[in-house]
Formats: sequence, C-alpha cells, structure tokens
Amino acid sequence: MSPTSLSITSAFDSGNIRLLSMLDDRVELEIVRDHQSDFYQWFHFRLTGAAGRALTLAIVNAGGSAYPDGWPGYTACASYDRETWFRVPTSFADGTLAIRHTPERDSVWYAYFAPYSYERHQSLVARIAAEPGVRYAALGRTLDGRELDCLTIGDGAKQVWLYARQHPGETMAEWWMEGALERLTDPADPVARALRRQATFHVVPNMNPDGAIRGHLRTNAAGVNLNREWHAPSLEKSPEVLHVLRAMDASGVDFAMDVHGDEAIPYVFLAGFEGIPSLKEAQVKGFDAYAGALARRTPDFQRKHGYAVTRPGSANLSMSTNQLAGRFGCVAMTLEMPFKDNDDLPDPERGWSPERSARLGADCLGALYDMMGDL
Repeated sequence: MSPTSLSITSAFDSGNIRLLSMLDDRVELEIVRDHQSDFYQWFHFRLTGAAGRALTLAIVNAGGSAYPDGWPGYTACASYDRETWFRVPTSFADGTLAIRHTPERDSVWYAYFAPYSYERHQSLVARIAAEPGVRYAALGRTLDGRELDCLTIGDGAKQVWLYARQHPGETMAEWWMEGALERLTDPADPVARALRRQATFHVVPNMNPDGAIRGHLRTNAAGVNLNREWHAPSLEKSPEVLHVLRAMDASGVDFAMDVHGDEAIPYVFLAGFEGIPSLKEAQVKGFDAYAGALARRTPDFQRKHGYAVTRPGSANLSMSTNQLAGRFGCVAMTLEMPFKDNDDLPDPERGWSPERSARLGADCLGALYDMMGDL
C-alpha cells in the first residue's frame, strides 16, 4: 500500500489535529491550540486507508502542551465505529507522543478521550427533557450563539446544581452526566425517587458547547478558561458562567458539583473549598460526609490521591467550587476523573471509559442520597 493512500482529517465536531508529514510508516502531527489561547492537549482525528499497516502516529508538539505531565503512562483512545473505544499502545519521549497501532479496518478514529459529540448532547437533553416532571430552560446563549441547556428535576427544598465541561476537552464529564441524568429520571429507582422528593436538581450537562465543537481543551470561543471567571463573569468573555451564576443566585445553592477530568492523576478524587475565607464547620462536615459516602458506594473513588489542600484564606474565588461555597455557604466540590485509568482498579483494554464515567455519575447520586441529612 502506498503511503499516499493514507488520509487524516479533523474537519468535524470536536476534531483537532494538524498533519505535518507522512514518511513511510511514520505520520507526524501536531495539536492545534485553543482559539486565542496557548492551551492545547485535546486531539481527535480520523485515519483512513491504513488497514493492516503498522503505523506510528507521532504528535510532535505534545511536550509543549498544557499538561505534559499527563502524557507519561497515558494511552490513546481508538474506535472503528465511534461507539466502542479502546486503548492503543502509546509512549511519550523527547516531547513527542507516539501512538503505535495497526488498524484492522480502513477507517479509524483516535482521540484523547472518547468524545461526547454535540449531536449526542442534543439527544441527551431532548430525551431527558421529555421525561415526566422534567423542566427545560435555556439559561442564555454562548458566544457562538448556542443555547446553554439546563434541566430541572424534582421538587424538594434542597437546591442541587450539577454542571460539567467547563473545560470542553474533559469529555468524561458529560459521560458522567449521562449516567447521572438517566438514574435521576428512572421512575423505578428508589434512590432517584427519594432524591426528587428531597431536592430540586438543576443540571447543566455542557457549560462550554462552543469549545467542545471547536476541539478545545480548556477554553470557550474567546479563549477564556471558564473556571477562572466565577468572581466576575461578563457577556463579552464568559457569558456561560454569567448565565449559570444568575440562575444560581435566583434558586440558591445547597449542594454543587463541578465535574471534570484530570490529565495527570490516575484516580477519581474530589477537590473542595477549604481555603475560602468564610469557611464554616458545617460545610466541612458536609463535604467529608459526601466523600465518605461515595467511597462506600464505589471502589472507583478514593481519598488518598488528589490535589493539595489550599491554605486557610487563600482560595481562588474565580474558581466555581470556591466561589459557590463562599457565596452561598453551601457544600461545593469538584469531581475529577482520569484521562488515563484508575490505578487502583485498572482496565488495560479500555482504561477509564465512558461506561465507568456514567456508572460513577449514578453512584454519585447514591452518595448524595446517603448524606442528604448533612446538608
């Protein structure tokens, strides 16, 4: 097969790669930066014409990416049908991420993590919004003119906010949302039925659809990191945050979870708000109660590995978890899932996966049920 028969494209929803060269069985690529930003790490592209051919797909600018510490131990995701994703041999050395794969078919997709398309997002929102008792609202529009979807479920007194994909390349966050929403609207699930009576859930499955479609890692259409805008969001730079925060001010917040993925740490963990100036003992108690409940619910969660605890009074209030905990006196947290795998419970074939993300979403609701008395 001639090397000229190979083709690589990223001209689709969430696509990101630039072809530099093809020489024999080595293809050199680079990841494109987020628009008006220096952030880059997300990649998603299609390779055709390579069935049976042992190739090295070399991403030569990986060493200058946003989180180069995320590459050691990482394995890329691949799929033939864009439904089932598996891991392929990957190594990192001298600033280059080398994906080595012999495709079985002439059409294969590669991605940093299993993508969650905008089409799937729309289908999720439509399906959940059609469930009995679910209310839909567009909180506002993004810079590219897309609606910011919010689903309200339940009629209990406690106000719970769940939101994901402030960082659009962290697609595991919307897989998590799919699992959480499906459980929360299951009429036969007793935990969901009890939660809907105890709380009103406000769910924003994707806070950054513009960045997601553009193939960004971390920013919106203006190159802005939304999770550094919560102290002073604006229509010009961060309307996504502004619209969500206005809705939160209107409803109040008792519990909030911001769902993310972490490039480097191969575990599921929580980050809290310990450094806020107005920290209250009841908030700490509620956070600890939730973390303990989640650890009992699933072995995919642990409390040993994670971010360092912020010193008292030094919290960054531009980040949502800190801002909400300080603003509302609520229990707020950031949930982090790995791009790699859970090293405590590894899956060599698939690593951390969409299915595990969705299952964790369901388990996180179970943990919330277990600690509702602490809110």
